Amino acid sequence: MSRFDPKIIIIGGGIMGVSTAYFLAKRGQRDVFLLERDLLAQASTGLCVGGIRQQFSHPANILLSQETIRQFRYFEKEFHTKIDFHQTGYLFLTKEHSTWETFGECVKIQRRYGVPVEVLSPEEVKHRWPYLEVENLKGGIFGPEDGYVDPYDVTMAIANKTRKMGISISERTEVTDIRLENGRIKGVETSQGFISSKIIVNAAGAWGGEIARMAGIDLPVQPYRRQVFITKAFDAIPRPVPMIIDQDTQFYIRGYAPGILMGMTDLDEPPSFHTHVDRGFMERVTAAALERVPVLEQAEILRGWGGLYAMTPDENPIIGEITGIIGFFCATGFSGHGFQHGPAVGRILSELILDGTTSFNLSPFSYDRFKKCKKTTELITV
Repeated sequence: MSRFDPKIIIIGGGIMGVSTAYFLAKRGQRDVFLLERDLLAQASTGLCVGGIRQQFSHPANILLSQETIRQFRYFEKEFHTKIDFHQTGYLFLTKEHSTWETFGECVKIQRRYGVPVEVLSPEEVKHRWPYLEVENLKGGIFGPEDGYVDPYDVTMAIANKTRKMGISISERTEVTDIRLENGRIKGVETSQGFISSKIIVNAAGAWGGEIARMAGIDLPVQPYRRQVFITKAFDAIPRPVPMIIDQDTQFYIRGYAPGILMGMTDLDEPPSFHTHVDRGFMERVTAAALERVPVLEQAEILRGWGGLYAMTPDENPIIGEITGIIGFFCATGFSGHGFQHGPAVGRILSELILDGTTSFNLSPFSYDRFKKCKKTTELITV
């Protein structure tokens, strides 16, 4: 690696890192160096299911999703790449009375922010998606504008445009330490040598906590494995298949042409960086699948993969400059919704870095909220 002193170093080559680099370049700041320990979009971003939803309980999360959806409307024109944004909708289901009441409160918030969301009885759910078992359900909420897109295609399109704009990107370059001087960022030690810079953006996803510890910051971000499985070609379920989430079990399915994608969060598994597929857990996923979608008994699992969620205690991200270290910015801990918020957060970070302020209210995502105990847990999760 040639020795130079970029103005800004971005750590992490997923959607968060490349989006931040792109918006910095778009604002005219091209003295930026993005470092990725592996290959671009190969970790949490490339292994996620690409979901995009506006159905959150926290207004800030709703606004981030809405901005990403607006960006996707002009994506092909801006990045000269066609992406298939499948707006098949998100359907959340529950059999628990308390969760159903929570859904009702969330719908009020969502509608206040212009989110098109429908409240459905079990009978209405069954009418629209006959393959679902609804006997024990309280009901469902459906967002018709939500959907999914290929996360790798999106991230690489942004990265390619960013490179053409003059941003330097170095893959297989691992950050091993962060140097500080009098409470200010001085640079990073990497597997390729030291790089001097006064501004660092921690966009390392599940590794965000480890990067922060290099700067002496105890960031409450922990990695959790999540596993996904897809079936062989399966036409017993009519298309299109929305993202369907059983909120009580955290089981979900969606279409994955020509098969079906399914997964579930293991709420009992401790944090780790493990991404291997656990066949025993696959049996738990298929059991949950048969309970909610009995016709899947006819399907055959083709393959599976593991990825990582970067979780915080309140399942909301940490965005902004970290108090106590001048020049150390973070965008991590998105708790499973990082991909869908990456494009919006990239723009917000570019404002914060270049202008010292942003038009977006970041107080709900402040690092300091954990010290002051002022935090609001995101209630609709998957």
